[in-house]
This record gives sequence, C-alpha cells and structure tokens, in this order.
Amino acid sequence: MTPRLLPLIVPGPTTGPHGSRSHMTCLYKCGNACAQPIPNTSTNEHVQDVITGAIARRSVLKVGGGALALTAVAGFAPAAARPRGTGRSGGSAAGANLGTAAFTPVPPNTIDDVTVADGYTRDVVISWGDPVTKAAPRFDVRRQSPEAAAEQFGYNNDYVGVLPLSRNRALLVVNHEYTNEELMFPTGLYDSATIKRIAIESHGLSVVEIEPGGKPGSWRQRPVSSTRYNRRITGTTQFLVDGPAAGDARLKTSADPSGKRVLGTFNNCAGGTTPWGTVLSGEENFNQYFQASGTTPAEYATSYKRYGITTSGGRQWMGVDPRFDLTREPHEPFRFGWVVEVDPYDPTSTPRKHTMLGRFKHEGANVTIARSGQAVAYMGDDERGDYLYKFVSADRFDPTETQQAKKHNMTLLTKGTLYVARLTGDGTTDGEYDGSGEWIALTTDTTSFVPGMSVADVLIDTRLAADTMSPTKMDRPEDVEPNPVSGKIYAALTNNTDRGVKYPTDEANPVSVNRHGYVLEITERGGDHAGTAFGWMLLLVCGDPASPQTYFAGFPKDQVSPISCPDNVAFDRHGNLWISTDGNALGSHDGLFRVPLTGTARGQVQQFLSVPSGAETCGPLISDDQLTAFVAVQHPGEKSGATFESPGSTWPHTDPFPRPSVVAAYRA
Repeated sequence: MTPRLLPLIVPGPTTGPHGSRSHMTCLYKCGNACAQPIPNTSTNEHVQDVITGAIARRSVLKVGGGALALTAVAGFAPAAARPRGTGRSGGSAAGANLGTAAFTPVPPNTIDDVTVADGYTRDVVISWGDPVTKAAPRFDVRRQSPEAAAEQFGYNNDYVGVLPLSRNRALLVVNHEYTNEELMFPTGLYDSATIKRIAIESHGLSVVEIEPGGKPGSWRQRPVSSTRYNRRITGTTQFLVDGPAAGDARLKTSADPSGKRVLGTFNNCAGGTTPWGTVLSGEENFNQYFQASGTTPAEYATSYKRYGITTSGGRQWMGVDPRFDLTREPHEPFRFGWVVEVDPYDPTSTPRKHTMLGRFKHEGANVTIARSGQAVAYMGDDERGDYLYKFVSADRFDPTETQQAKKHNMTLLTKGTLYVARLTGDGTTDGEYDGSGEWIALTTDTTSFVPGMSVADVLIDTRLAADTMSPTKMDRPEDVEPNPVSGKIYAALTNNTDRGVKYPTDEANPVSVNRHGYVLEITERGGDHAGTAFGWMLLLVCGDPASPQTYFAGFPKDQVSPISCPDNVAFDRHGNLWISTDGNALGSHDGLFRVPLTGTARGQVQQFLSVPSGAETCGPLISDDQLTAFVAVQHPGEKSGATFESPGSTWPHTDPFPRPSVVAAYRA
C-alpha cells in the first residue's frame, strides 16, 4: 500500500538543556547555559508553586507498581546485554500500524546509531549537504561555499512537516535551527569570514519533494531534476512582515526603511502545518546572532535584557554583515523572534513573519480550528520561567479553499487576539483536573489591554507586556500542540536547571535541579479552543521510574520506559502522544516515545527509538497511514571539546564526520 500523509498530524521539535554539551555550544543552541541569566525577573507566580498544591491533592508522587531498583528498570535489559545495531533484526511486533502495534521498547542505551524497536528498520531520507535545488553542487566538505550552502540541505534539521502532493509524492519541509562550526569545517582549512557566511546560508528551511522508497513505510528524496517544488530558505532570503506591528519604527533599518522586508530567518526550532496547507516555523534563540561594536541606544536596554540580547559573545556575525551590529543597526533584533509562514506548494512565494503572534523565543506554533471556525494557534516561549501563549483569529477558516489556492486563509494570522496563560492550583472535587487556568488577553490587532503599551508595543515586546499581566512562569515551555483526536492540548516543559537556585524545590522537584521535566495536559472548558478558561493536569512527571518523584498518569511505574527532558510532541491517528527528548539526564541517549492517552494503557511510556551519540530527537511525525515515523536527528557528535577531526559521533557513518539527517522508521 502506498502511504498517504496527513498534513495536519505534524509536530515540532526542540532545544537542549545543555547536559553534557559544551558551554559555547549551549549558548548557541538554546541560550540557556549556566552563564546565561534568566531574562524573566518578574515576581509572577511560578508553575512549580501551582503544581505543589496539585500534587498534594492527587498524591501523584506515590510509587506506583511497586519499588524499583535505581540502577535498572524492570523489563529493560542493560544496553550492554542487548547489543543493537541498526535495529534491522527480526522481532515479534505484530502489524505495522505505529498507533496500535505492540513492540518491545528499546532499552536505555548509548549506541552510536539510530536504534529502533525490534522488527522495525529506518532509512536516511536526506542529510546535511545533500542537493536541494538543481543549482546545488555535489557536497564536498573541503570545498564548501556560501553559494553552495544556499542550494544544499542545511545544518541541524529540527522540525519536520510532510504535506501530500499525491499518493506517491509529498513535500518534506524541515527547519535548520543552528550550526556546529566545530563539526562542519576541517580545522584550519577555511577563514573565519567564510565560515560565518556559510553558517548564515546553512540556517533557515528546506522544502524537498520525497517519494516512497519501495517498501511500505519507507521514503526517499525525489531526484532534484524531476521536481519544481524544491527550495532553500536561508539567512538571506527575503521575508514579508505583516500584522499590526509591520512598519513600526522599531522594525525599520537603513536597508529597509519600510520596516516590512526582512532578510533571513534564524534559530528556527519547532513548527506546525496549518489546516490550509502551509508551514509555521518558530524563530527561537535569535539573541545569539547580535553583538555591538560600540554603544547601543539606552531606550532599548530593558527590551534587550528581557530577550537576552547582549553586546558581546555569540557568533560575531557582525564581522561579515553590519546588520548584526547593534551599534549600526539597533532595530535589527526586533525583526526576529517571530513565527514565520511558508507556502511549500508555491516555490515562488515570499515567506511571511506574523507580528500578530507576538515576539518571543518561539519554540513553534500549532493551529487547530475552533468550533466557531476561528484559527487558534498554541505557542510556548522556550526559556526558564517564561510563558504559554495562544492566538485566536478574528476571521474564520474557509474550508472550501484548496491548499494550492488559499488567499483568505493566508490572512488568518494577521488579525485576532493574543493571550498568555495563568494557571491556578484549585483542583476540582471530582479529580478531573489538577487545577484551572485562564487565557489573559494581551492585545487584539486594534486594541491593547496592557496599560501604557500600544498594540505594536505588546507585539514587539511581548515578554515585557506579559510580565505585567501576572501569567504563570513555566519550566521552559517548548512544543505546545492540540491533539487532533481529543482536542486536548499537550505542552512539553523540558526542565529548569535553576530549580533550587532561582526557584524553590517542591514535591515534584525535591532535588536542587529539575533535570527531567514534565508534560502538561490542558483541556479547554467546553472544548472551546476560542474560549478563555481551561483545566489542566500533570500527565507525566519525567525521570527514572524508580524515583518516587516520577508520575506516569497513574500507570504502573514498573512497566514504563525511563524518559527525561520532553521536548517535542506529535500524535498519531489514534490520538496517542509521541514525545521526543532533548538532553536525557538519565545517562542514556535521547529518543522517541509512544504514550497512550486513553483507556487502561494511559501513561504507558514506551521508547520506540533512540538516537546517536551527542544527538537530540527532533521533529517527530507519524504518517497518516501510520506506517512511518519521521525523525530529525540533530547535532550528532556534539559534545564538549569535539572537533571535525574528533567528533562525538560519525553518524550516519557515511563519512568520517557527522551529518545531521532526517530518517524514516517503519516496520521491517
């Protein structure tokens, strides 16, 4: 059977909690290294203070399923006792439907490969440097150039979206979040300026046509000579700015006096596929790209600080492009930190930056259609102590428009209301929720609800605006997605490395550092995504199942896989939750996990695959036919002290250096 892919079942990926990574790498990746101060210094209530009461009421931290040994988890053999290579061995899993098939979970391991459950296999679909456009030269790591990088598959693939063209063709859309120059370039071969220019072109997104690979569930890149859709969007691609803040004085530069045309997109993390057939991509840790050659305007000091923008350190791109120099172009940072929208079906279209969705460190944005017909986008601001957001469109989705012709639907994200979340721990008496919450309106496209701030002020300095409205500080809210089956919202709260330093410990986090994170389940009151009231509960408190602090929706803890640092979420057609992790603090590699959300198996965390050394698991996506799990393997080989000649991994083992790649896993 030829797979058919559903464009709505798309997740998003990722940023790392800097476990074993180098200090500089972590600053580049997520801006959350130990030297990075927490930008949110407001006195707003922290989510852990709310969770404490909820946990006490539900007694969710009781050890379930009996006591477990700390060194081993029942049902999982040590990696050394169960060697696993490519995962191509036979197994007893019945059926190929990833939503229903039983499989033996992959045990925690440190194998330098993509290891899948027995009975499954995986193929590399595309890797860094592979040709995307017809103009792309053959990849040669010793003959890289900015011009070549602009035509080839970029570095550090993250979010993965797949949109159908026909039953045997689809468009793969992938973010390229950041670059690891220490792993990309042979030592001493390139000058610093060339490296920086190549890195700028290696960011952005790729649109690549793919086709079935000959086996049910397998996919491969379609020859670039036979497609008209392939496209690279880089750090120098022109974007159109829309929404209420477009044209504001703070978005104007010497190169763009209109304030409506921006070059490039950077640090694109997670994303989402819209019901109208476009891809949304979140600009996350954009602060790392700006430095200053001299003084900067005093009126922007508070804004710069709240967004982690400093005048030194970072990537020093101002040496090759003056727009990254805050002294010469102090408005340039205001042109980043947005949600961007790309139309993969039209390779000639100009991608957009939506100011109506607010400016912060977007992990991504995921859209559902409310019963009223309004488009609702859920978003997380990935920083310790920052907030959950949602946007509700003013206009209604037109289901009669085709994916190829969507003039009205492409305007839905330009007008509406932007909200921030406040959670309280007032659990209901029937135990349905741990607490309740409300969406606090910040602004519409015409009216600001934040005293002393205009609409443009709120949208450009969304963090500062939200601080004044008393929302709840969260532990690094990353991917936030609606379940297309149940309508419930799931938020991955990756971790908070300052637990016990900036924030007090509690029942959920009794140690000095919250290394493992949790997953929050949100239910809009009455199922109304356009409403302002919701209930919430802790679905997972992650970590070693042997620990009394972990919780798996009440499922017996001796029957689950260990899981640490949830990052991105996705869903299959049965409504199961799929979680990818980043920064596993349990000593084994990151992976992809399936979690049923209903019935007696609710909370049964099972690991489906693991990724190579130094890598994180990004962009999980389950195909509509349930035959394929797409995963982006990001930054393989990244570790402290790693170099091109001495990386932490050479995966996918096609070269003596690592190459971030997208893989498709399926039943063997």
